Amino acid sequence: MSLTKQMEEIQSYSDNYRSSSSSASSPTGRPPPGAFFYLRKPGTLRKPISFEDSPEWDDTEIDACLEEVGDSIHITTATDSPSLSKINSGSLTSPSLPEAPMSFSARKIAGVSIVWKELTVTLNEKGKYSDKVVKSSNGYALPGTLTVIMGPARSGKSMLLRAIAGKLQDPARMYGEVFINGVESRIPYGSYGFVDRDNVLIESLTVREMLYYSALLQLPGFFSQKKNFVEDAIAAMSLGDYADTVIGGHCYKKSLPSGERRRVSIARELVVRPHVLFIDEPLYHLDSVSALLLMVTLKKLASTGCTLIFTMYQSSTEVFGLFDRICLLSNGNTLFFGETLACLQHFSNAGFPCPIMQSPSDHFLRAINTDFDRIIAMCKNLQEDNNDISSVNMDTAVAIRTLEATYKSSAEAAAVESMIVKLTEKEGPYLKSKGKAGSATRVAVLTWRSLVIMSREWKYFWIRLFLYLLLTVSIGTIFSKSGHSLSSVTVRVSAVFVFISFILLLSIAGLPAHIKQIKIFSHEESNEHTGAVVFLLSHLLSSIPFLFLLSISTSLPFYFFVGMRNEFSLLMYFVLNVFTCLLANEALMMIVALIWLENYNSILTLIFIHVMMMLVAGYLKIADALPRPMWKYPLTYVTFHTYAIEGLLENEYIGTSFAVGQVRAISGVQAVHASYNISSSASAKWWNLLVLFSMAVGYRVLLFILLQFHARKNLLSCNLCWLKMNTTMSR
Repeated sequence: MSLTKQMEEIQSYSDNYRSSSSSASSPTGRPPPGAFFYLRKPGTLRKPISFEDSPEWDDTEIDACLEEVGDSIHITTATDSPSLSKINSGSLTSPSLPEAPMSFSARKIAGVSIVWKELTVTLNEKGKYSDKVVKSSNGYALPGTLTVIMGPARSGKSMLLRAIAGKLQDPARMYGEVFINGVESRIPYGSYGFVDRDNVLIESLTVREMLYYSALLQLPGFFSQKKNFVEDAIAAMSLGDYADTVIGGHCYKKSLPSGERRRVSIARELVVRPHVLFIDEPLYHLDSVSALLLMVTLKKLASTGCTLIFTMYQSSTEVFGLFDRICLLSNGNTLFFGETLACLQHFSNAGFPCPIMQSPSDHFLRAINTDFDRIIAMCKNLQEDNNDISSVNMDTAVAIRTLEATYKSSAEAAAVESMIVKLTEKEGPYLKSKGKAGSATRVAVLTWRSLVIMSREWKYFWIRLFLYLLLTVSIGTIFSKSGHSLSSVTVRVSAVFVFISFILLLSIAGLPAHIKQIKIFSHEESNEHTGAVVFLLSHLLSSIPFLFLLSISTSLPFYFFVGMRNEFSLLMYFVLNVFTCLLANEALMMIVALIWLENYNSILTLIFIHVMMMLVAGYLKIADALPRPMWKYPLTYVTFHTYAIEGLLENEYIGTSFAVGQVRAISGVQAVHASYNISSSASAKWWNLLVLFSMAVGYRVLLFILLQFHARKNLLSCNLCWLKMNTTMSR
């Protein structure tokens, strides 16, 4: 769809909303052009400005009726006039949507009604769940509607959204009831999508590739069918012009704009064609134009029958006009739930009518955001020094209490209770899980996706390969032409130590890529797209080719520059030793990345670990001469530098001898003992290789435990929430 067509539709929505809201909010006389409320007016320099400066509302009657069609409930309204006043359980008709020429939009989605009743969320504070983030919230969401949870920062919006979706994490606990089509249950897999506030995307993939891999991870069935789902999601979110654009940019091409990135995050959940879509802050970090375009797209998506529930801090007037229902929160308290235009009437009834030329969401937040008290205090202090500054004459705490008390005794609250009873007294269609892709399929998809990412992430992989080659050539040329005499042994021992130590130290350059992979895994795991075992297997399989490429490209130049023994079997062991060492180091990097999930702290931690390993590796000081507590036991035995260097030196010097004078010769092992302790056994090098392989496996087992503990922690939190909720209901 072209940008011109989208702007025409937005203009149509805006005109419809302005026509309905202006008749509801405007007085008989309008202010002259250029006059704005909350700004100082001529002749009122010392008069504080308050919400009472705005006009009164006209009255109207709006009747609502409920129609039962099969197992679903629909709302129809009959209005006597387009103005607002005593709004009860009815709903105002939303601006009509033009028919979209998109395959996804034309396909209707089975509606799902969601009801939350007496929903309370508490946080663990010093071992006790006492801090109530959400307090006895009641509400519902119907098919084909946009329901927004709005409020200031730290008001409990995201907690309420996650509680409804069943995605609360420790230390949060939920009490109350959530009904899906009249049945108290959790939403099954594949029937809903949850979009987090932050866009966790893979920068090196195109939009189409990103959605296609997501479909392969989530959906069972044939590939061709999944491609159709992807194309439908692209059309639904109006991403056709960006389908083949690399998300993070490439070479001289710009990266995807923030608005389109948000669309991709939403489209990733649409590939399963969910009945319900939860979005945490859909307009996060978007400019006004991108925000309006996105909300128009979501309005079209809702017109297909999908139930949309999302949080929002504030919105423009045009965006506000697209909402169907609003749940207004402040400090966890529900100040209003109902139709969006009825919320304006609610504020007017409470004594805080919205000025004509102000956005409704700005007006709501101005009234219930306690942070404005500090602004009022600052204005008062400035007013003492400057007579041109006026203050806002309103106590936010009083406004919140007034709005809450007014809502509890209003017709809107009674209408919500009546609707909840209506939606829960009869069970609707039971939602079934759509099934998941098999574990083998997921491993194959993630492995291939990781290989594609590695081939395109030149910053973290190809530059890393170039630096490896540059370092190897530098070490090789420095230690070249060492000869094969007895004096060359010390030089080669130094070369091997420097090679292993700095190759492992330089591998830290790939740490940001690992952190990105873990963040992507955390996001996909939270939405049940993958699991710890699948992630570890796919990461291992995808890293083996790259690590083997690094091993070959670094071992060959070093081996021949330094002049190691010219035997193919020894060369192959050298490459295998370096590869296994890199494999163990890669697992250690993943563990540190998982612990910190931040570049700076992870890099500092890994540098410290590698420096400590270099100190106790047995080169700077013979291992037997190290202090036994801590340094030799256990640090020497948990350092993979030790086993890698020992194995390479045993591979080079076992079976060799050096002449001392004309009649005497010493073995290569004896010659090395002056610089490094190695074994004289022919199988010792294979034992060291086995230890390195065991470390690579052991680190990954530890990584699996950490990932599994993280996943179980989230799952246990969700299960405890539902168990507590069911226990409360049975009582």
